[in-house]
Amino acid sequence: MQPLLSTLPLPMLELHCHTTFSDGTLTPTELVKEAIASGVKALAITDHDTLSGWPEAYEAASDHDLEIVPGLELSTVWGNRSLHILGFYPDPEKLEGPLGDRLNGRKRRAQAMIDKLAQLGYPVTLPEMGEGMAPGRPHVAKALVGAGHVKSYEEAFDRFLADGKAAYVQYEKFSAIDGVKLLRECGAVPVWAHPYLFRGGDVAQVLGDLMDAGLMGLEVYHPTHSPGQSAVLKDWCNQYGLVKTGGSDYHGPNTGSNHAPHLNSFHLPLQLLDDLKEAAASLKN
Repeated sequence: MQPLLSTLPLPMLELHCHTTFSDGTLTPTELVKEAIASGVKALAITDHDTLSGWPEAYEAASDHDLEIVPGLELSTVWGNRSLHILGFYPDPEKLEGPLGDRLNGRKRRAQAMIDKLAQLGYPVTLPEMGEGMAPGRPHVAKALVGAGHVKSYEEAFDRFLADGKAAYVQYEKFSAIDGVKLLRECGAVPVWAHPYLFRGGDVAQVLGDLMDAGLMGLEVYHPTHSPGQSAVLKDWCNQYGLVKTGGSDYHGPNTGSNHAPHLNSFHLPLQLLDDLKEAAASLKN
């Protein structure tokens, strides 16, 4: 009788995850536990515009065979459309001040959406958020569900919060060019997050401008990318000497979405982390 094959996922690299310090549903400790159970060997904490989840993640992983990769996902705009940039291995002291400005901008944006919803006849209240936590549209969506105005996160976005909808509010202006430069100045490797989610221009053309500003990598592997799109991004990385990254963009098991990706979606090789570390070291020299 042949032995049964293990059903556990292969050890992998996970370079795009969120916690309750931004719009994830798991605390850093809970995320670490789930990552270990999923076979992850290196886990990046990439909360939106905050580094506050790092200490708890480091502590939770300290007695386990799991490497925490320090990172963030910076909210920027290109033209009038959102463009996110991942930053890996930043100097937290250098980023503290600029991220304080970004966090305050997120709070103002969230309040503006709350105000719009009230004007539309759908009053909601955001829960109290601790120091260093970054509010976003998922928090507003959760409040809409909790108030009984909608039945799901999808309905909240479809009716009110998606781009162009009645309660949508754009990020405060912080250009992608400035975001790339800021990350480089703070020792971080800037990587364009999920490029094919961008709807504000031709991806190839925008890539050239971001590279001119100092972009060092592309998120090749993402749940929204088709195999063909990932292949194009991989070719560009090889052509231009960019770092390849990827991850599930995991926000936790209880996001309210029926299409949320699972942790450990790609089984990415740890070799990608070696390349990322090499790029980070080049900024320190």
